Order: sequence, then C-alpha cells, then structure tokens
Amino acid sequence: MSAPAARWARIPEPVVDALVVAVAVVDVLLNLEDAGRPEQVAAVLACTALALRRRFPLPVFLLTLPASLMLDIVFAPFAALFTLAERSRNRRLLVGCAVLFALASAAPWPLDEFTAHERTWTVVYFFYTLATAAAPVLLGQLVQARRDLARRLVEIEEAREHERLLHSQAVLARERAQLAREMHDVVSHQVSLIAVQAGALQVAATEPHFREGARTIRSLSVDTLDELRHMVTLLRASGGRSTELTPQPTLADLHKLVTTSGIDAELTGELPSEVSTTAQRAVYRTVQEALTNVRKHAPGASAAVRLWRAEDGTAFGVTVTNTPPTRPSLPLPGSRQGLVGLRERAELLGGAFESGPTAEGGYEVELRIPGRAG
Repeated sequence: MSAPAARWARIPEPVVDALVVAVAVVDVLLNLEDAGRPEQVAAVLACTALALRRRFPLPVFLLTLPASLMLDIVFAPFAALFTLAERSRNRRLLVGCAVLFALASAAPWPLDEFTAHERTWTVVYFFYTLATAAAPVLLGQLVQARRDLARRLVEIEEAREHERLLHSQAVLARERAQLAREMHDVVSHQVSLIAVQAGALQVAATEPHFREGARTIRSLSVDTLDELRHMVTLLRASGGRSTELTPQPTLADLHKLVTTSGIDAELTGELPSEVSTTAQRAVYRTVQEALTNVRKHAPGASAAVRLWRAEDGTAFGVTVTNTPPTRPSLPLPGSRQGLVGLRERAELLGGAFESGPTAEGGYEVELRIPGRAG
C-alpha cells in the first residue's frame, strides 16, 4: 500500500462520510438557484442518502437520480456510483446504473419542455455523460480489484508461512526418527554388548573386587539401556520415516559385524554388488538387530546369517537363525522398537519382514526385498 493510500485508510469512515456529504451539499447549493420545492426535496434526499452509501449502495444511488434529473449536480451520483462499483461484482448492474445516470443527467427538466432542437444536444450530452460516468465505475472496480489482490497476497503469505511451518515440522520429525533409529541400531547395540560381556566377566571373575567392578559395569549398562529405551520411544513418538544419517554401513561391513558380535555366528552367501545403498543398509540393520537380540535373549546360542537371492531374480534378502539358548538370559531391558524399525525399513523398500520362533526352539528373522528395489 502506498503512503497516500495508507494515510487515507487510517481516516475513520464516519469522517470520510461526513466529508463526502459536505462536498455533495456544496455541489447542490451551487445549483439550487431558482429551484422549486421538488428540486430542494430531491437534493436533500440525495445528500442525506450518501451517509448510508456503504450499507445500501444501490438504493442510495437510485435516490440520487431524481436530483441528477432536476439539478445540474455531479458529485452525489458519482460518489454513490463509485461506492456501488467498489462493492458490487455485477458488471451488468454497473453498466445499467451508468446508463441511468447518463439518462437522468442528459434529460431536460421539466420533461415536457423537450423541443426537436434539444433532442440532438440531449443525445450528445447523454453519450458525454455516459463516458464521464465510466470514471467512477472504473475507479470503484480498480479499488475492488486492489482490495482483492491485497487479500489474496495475505492469503498466499499465510499459506506459505503454514507450508514453511509444516516443512520445518516434517524435517524435525525425520531428524528425530533418524536419531531414534540410529540410537537403537548403533548405541543400543554397543551398550548391550558391554552389558553381556560384563555379565560374563562377573560370572567368571574369582576375585571379589573384579566381580564387583563387573557387576557395576553391568548395572550401569542396564540402566543406560533402559534410558535409551525411553529416549527412543519419545523420539519415535514424534518422528517419521525417511532419510538416514551418514556415513551408513554397507554389505562390506557385515563380516566385521558378525565376527565382533560376541556370539558364535557364521555368515554365508552373498548378494550382488549392484544392490542399492538403501537395501544394503536394510540388510545390515536386520543382521545387527537379530544378533543383538540373540545376545540379549538367547545366551549361549549360535546364529547363522545367510544372504540369499532368488533364482529368478525377483527377490533377495537375509535370514538370521539362532539355536535355542543354553542358559537363562540376563534381565536386560528391551526397547521393543527394533523389530518395528526393521518392518518399517522393509515396507519402505516394498518388501516384507518376518520373525518368529523355529521348531527347534530357536528364533528366525527374514528380510525379503523385491529385486526391482535392489
């Protein structure tokens, strides 16, 4: 909004209406010389009606027409016509009102004093007045369009602000989901391994202070896992599924993962090198989660990690199977989000994730990924 328009907009509407009525009265007074009673009544009606032009623009304009017919006034009908054009979207109505004003202004008063010579000038004056009446109509339509444009710009800005807010919330949710997944897959993996090793050291230690130290390490690890479980739950509650943090593991890291898992595990099979990075990451996380669960819930069990690919090339994946535990498991807390996260990864790739006990008393998890996702 320009500076003059802004200053005009700050003026209260009653003040503007009073100013309009005052100018209309001055215009009428200049043309009331030798006017009769009907002309005076029409003039008073036209000027008084202008005070209500914002609420009743069409009736007010019609009330100014008798004064336009009887007197040579312009301001009152122009003000009413401008207000009508500013508020109405009916183009035909505006054209009709402009024609009515031109007829009222061009017609002679009294109407019975209409000679043949005056007819030609009446027609000329009609078109002249009609062209003049186009000014308030066009100006009112321009003000209306400007107001609509300003409103539309505000709506667009609000929509953009809302979109930016949604985008920032989505980014934050993705980052929280990433952090939750990485905390569970990486940090929990390492802490649970510390807890298992500390438990084994506590059982095997002969000296009391070594046993006490191992017990303290195991206790702290269990508490840390419990805190991690709560943190992962909170992060997942407001997180989504999407991008991953970098750097990310690949199939080349599987051998190290299996050999350093702290259990008797064997890696067999292989997958082609053209498998996508996302699919490699899903396979790695599946193996990592499965081996972590074996350490936590099946002490003394061995595990077999098998990479496989269907002969027809329609699918590939990994299967992790462990034997039954040989001793009772330690009471380590679980986040209960690991298998959920693996199922999410599989769904993102259009694949499937299955898990469940085996007939021998062990446990098996399998990730199946469509060949097209590789």
